[in-house]
Amino acid sequence: MTRRPRVIVCGTGFGRIHLRAVRSSPDVELAGVLARGSDQSRRIASEHGVTCFTDVDDLPGDVDIACVVVTGGTGGGDGTVLALRLLARGIHVMQELPLHRDELESCLRAAREHGVHYRVNAFHPHLAPVRRFLDAAEVARRRQRPLFVDTACAIQVLPSLLDIVGRAVGGLRPWRFADPDTVPPELAALAGTPAPYSTVHGVIGEVPVTLRVQNQINPSDLDNHALLLHRVSVGFEGGVLSLADTHGPVLWSPRLHGERDATGRLVLSGPETGRLGVSSTQRLDGAKAPGAQDPTFLEIFDRVWPDAVVHALREFQQDIAGSAGAPQPAKWSQWALSLTAQWQDLSARLGPPEPIHPPEPQPLPLPELLAELQQEGR
Repeated sequence: MTRRPRVIVCGTGFGRIHLRAVRSSPDVELAGVLARGSDQSRRIASEHGVTCFTDVDDLPGDVDIACVVVTGGTGGGDGTVLALRLLARGIHVMQELPLHRDELESCLRAAREHGVHYRVNAFHPHLAPVRRFLDAAEVARRRQRPLFVDTACAIQVLPSLLDIVGRAVGGLRPWRFADPDTVPPELAALAGTPAPYSTVHGVIGEVPVTLRVQNQINPSDLDNHALLLHRVSVGFEGGVLSLADTHGPVLWSPRLHGERDATGRLVLSGPETGRLGVSSTQRLDGAKAPGAQDPTFLEIFDRVWPDAVVHALREFQQDIAGSAGAPQPAKWSQWALSLTAQWQDLSARLGPPEPIHPPEPQPLPLPELLAELQQEGR
């Protein structure tokens, strides 16, 4: 293809991130928006200088790729129906998770039938901090095998958490999960508030995994009220690699192991303490310049998230072009099928999310906390 691929973005909710990504990428060209045609969708399309189409049949014939950012059957949406119609038009499709396994199988069959490429996108593994974490995990695995994984996440991002864990340990198979742990009634009675997390033990890629999932959703505000998105730690013989939050930082905590003297006491000083002369925890993204700060949430929405979509689109374009560095389609398809099977099994074990209706969370600014501590002389 001598010109830049033309991309249509389907959906204007989370699709707004994809629109920013496509507009900012030098690799592709925005061909338009496909949506129901609401005033908001038409306004968003106008802001990006493109047409808002309302039917697949209305799309121009030069559309190459579609980003389907519309809820699939898991959420009662028609995203997969839309993906199937796009594939039938001969358009390559990248669809956002979550999906049921049967939806994925239908799209893979349709892609083969119509001679195009189809890929699901877990999104979060393409974020720069997560990629840094996964790159570090790959380097560590060359020397030592993972011993355990400990995670926490919101139910909304459970599919991408499983994708991150599989990539971190080097594979999704073999895998199996137990039923969630039960909190004894006597402990629950002592707690001043119900426990927000359900704990599940399992195995992913031969590695023992503990998952703590906030299986709670506010039905009237699905995007808010998660205590955190992702937190992942992978343990090795030499230490623990941690993704402290979805957006970083990535931390390395060497294992504490001191030498003993002739009497059996730990050596706490002298030339024999070489292993103790390293920082107990270090950032893998390097020391920040004085005064530098991690990105705000506004900067994450404006830059970090669109950059993740750009990265996912580049990988997808490599698939389409048959690049030597691209994942093999058959291997990727098996990964996606295993991932959706894991998500469905784990979701069934957790059961339906608990509906919650909490008030708007009150901010707890760090400068105020530090100022109060200083006033108290701590």
